Amino acid sequence: MSVKERDPLTGHQTTGHEWNGITELNTRVPRAVWFFIIVTHIWALVYWVLMAWPLVNTYTRGLLGIDQQEQVEERVAAADAARGVWADRIAALPLDRIRDDTLLMTHIDQTAPALFGDNCAACHGSRAEGGPGYPSLVDDAWLWGGDDETILETLRVGINAPHPDTRYAEMLAFGRDGMLDRDQIRVVADYVQSLAGLDSGASPERLEEGAMHFADNCSSCHGEDGAGMYDLGAPNLTDSHWIYGGTDQALFETIYGGRQGWMPAWENRLTEAQRKMLAIYITSLADGGPE
Repeated sequence: MSVKERDPLTGHQTTGHEWNGITELNTRVPRAVWFFIIVTHIWALVYWVLMAWPLVNTYTRGLLGIDQQEQVEERVAAADAARGVWADRIAALPLDRIRDDTLLMTHIDQTAPALFGDNCAACHGSRAEGGPGYPSLVDDAWLWGGDDETILETLRVGINAPHPDTRYAEMLAFGRDGMLDRDQIRVVADYVQSLAGLDSGASPERLEEGAMHFADNCSSCHGEDGAGMYDLGAPNLTDSHWIYGGTDQALFETIYGGRQGWMPAWENRLTEAQRKMLAIYITSLADGGPE
């Protein structure tokens, strides 16, 4: 069959192609499709003229003179101005006064979860439950203290951060630096587990030896009873809260190689109002508040 020949069944012209007796038809594009193509092209041309004329490196505003970038900037400025009214009040008030203000707490409930998710959740988890190397914020185990002023200060200066007022805390590497040998480290680990009420299976004589090494090497930071010291950021070893784990292997690695946790200082990234909102949100999580 040749081009221009018509199919006897449909009346459509053929393309001249045939495969095993099957003829390809040269079916025309429906008029409705052409209609919509023409309308969309006309609309695009009209929109281009009214809204913007693209140039090589920039664009014009079009006949209507509308600049969407300026519109967005104006909306952002308006939102900042509206937020500044209550944010300034948060910055000026102590946390207990803020908690008593229902309107301010409404703004905090709407803002703080996203603030936490953007800045804190990467380390502490979306539910603030922490993980290996990162403390949980929903329990009552605080390295530096869990009162309002202490939390605010920790948020401001960080821990082991490049801030002139940062908090410093470091677990010495007793094995790597030759202060304890491997057997002594294991004995101390057994004793530390016993402080937390864990059954390491160690004999009383072994625990007594561990207590001696603990008194000589660890009590200056963790206290004679192992309950920790807020002033030094030394964790309590008598509870069930472990940042790096309380297993034999985890404790051996901690005592042998030491630990130096790190938390950024948020003073130059978050405003005072934002840090206060985070402090209120964190303490609410610790008290069983919103998730």
